Amino acid sequence: MQSTTWSRDLRVTADGTGVVSHVGAALLRMLADRVGLTGALSAGLARRGWWPVHDRGRVLVDLAVMIADGGEAICDIDVLRHQDEVFGPVASDTTVWRALDEIGAAQLRRIAVARAKVRARMWQLFGGPPSARAAGREIGDGVVVLDVDSTIVLAHSDKDGAAPTYKHTYGFHPILVTCDNTGEMLAVQLRPGNAGANTATDHLAVLADAIAQLPAVHRRRLLIRGDSAAASRKVLDWLTSLNTRRRRVEYSIGWSITEAERAAITALPATAWTPALAADGGIRDGAQVAELTGLLALTGWPEDARVIVRRERPHPGAQLSLFEERDGWRYTAIVTNTQIGALQWLEVRHRAHARVEDRIRCAKDTGLRRLPSREFAINQAWCVAAAIAADLIAWLQLHALDGELATAEPKRLRYRLLHTAARLTRGQRRRWLRIPAAWPWADQITAAFNRIAAIPAPG
Repeated sequence: MQSTTWSRDLRVTADGTGVVSHVGAALLRMLADRVGLTGALSAGLARRGWWPVHDRGRVLVDLAVMIADGGEAICDIDVLRHQDEVFGPVASDTTVWRALDEIGAAQLRRIAVARAKVRARMWQLFGGPPSARAAGREIGDGVVVLDVDSTIVLAHSDKDGAAPTYKHTYGFHPILVTCDNTGEMLAVQLRPGNAGANTATDHLAVLADAIAQLPAVHRRRLLIRGDSAAASRKVLDWLTSLNTRRRRVEYSIGWSITEAERAAITALPATAWTPALAADGGIRDGAQVAELTGLLALTGWPEDARVIVRRERPHPGAQLSLFEERDGWRYTAIVTNTQIGALQWLEVRHRAHARVEDRIRCAKDTGLRRLPSREFAINQAWCVAAAIAADLIAWLQLHALDGELATAEPKRLRYRLLHTAARLTRGQRRRWLRIPAAWPWADQITAAFNRIAAIPAPG
């Protein structure tokens, strides 16, 4: 009986004062202001001779904060708007709709410029991006790793651009690029549901946008990873053309196994296979790698392209091709232009591309799962706001958080930090947010506020 008596003396009234919730969202809002994102977006979205009641840069940042806080619909902005004691004036959902409707191609370009400018400042505060890692070691000193992938966003109503997808669902097929070093979402391109997974033009556009987001000094050593949908001659030729005397762009991309690859695999001697590495850097039991480059006719592909194949005993119930059923191995392959390093390392370095699936899952938990409008342009603007939300979370974790909060996924971060309640008091000409002392993450939240407040104002 004790387990059900907790509510016996509980009464609820609606006369509380000085109590606010979602105070952790103020961290993201303050961070956007302190690093200059709000100001840069305001300048980019300003129109000559027009002074709206709600500055459009402020509106876009507040929308991104709402999305990071778990909002799934534009009307969720009311959670911030009805706490003006903490956040000040926040636009209504009607104004947010209007602001998104005003964002066209020119405004998207200006938003991208503003994001790149602020990203350069953030990376300067970090002292450069953290090193990307694979198999328990750094991928390379100063190497920035970009992961490109696409995903399906379901639509449950007739929206502009929604169409049947290759997975026999209905919705959209956006393509995006994340930075493996930092967890930021550098670029996202909303596409109709029937857009091809291997459309080279879309890959080139989103990769160009992503590279433009990087600070110039950090574009000198890049690794582009993707699945086999990105393995087209047009994409690989373009990546190869980016190489100069001062810049090295490497790629590691999935490679389809056709009859030519099967014939090459059959021709490999047993001595060509070497043990593969596991995700922790140890030997992976039942997995081996070999190089196919010399056994394939790669005419027309970049001269420095190498094809590496991996074979592994399949897990029970796995579906195999007829070729794989013949010898009981499951085969996957990649193409790379990296010339230095053991085959095992190059292959396991590529397998770390799987982290992009986690980033996509987090992005869907941060605004990308549901698109709010019937109009394609508004939904594209919403996707950009979701990308800004992902950036704010990444910057908050890199600059202001420690321990488990620094690596927590958005949902966990919300329950521990962003949705925290506090009492708002006034004194000494200041407002004070008093987080309950018993809250396990109270000290980390106050430390994060202090670190963000200490960021120098943008020059």
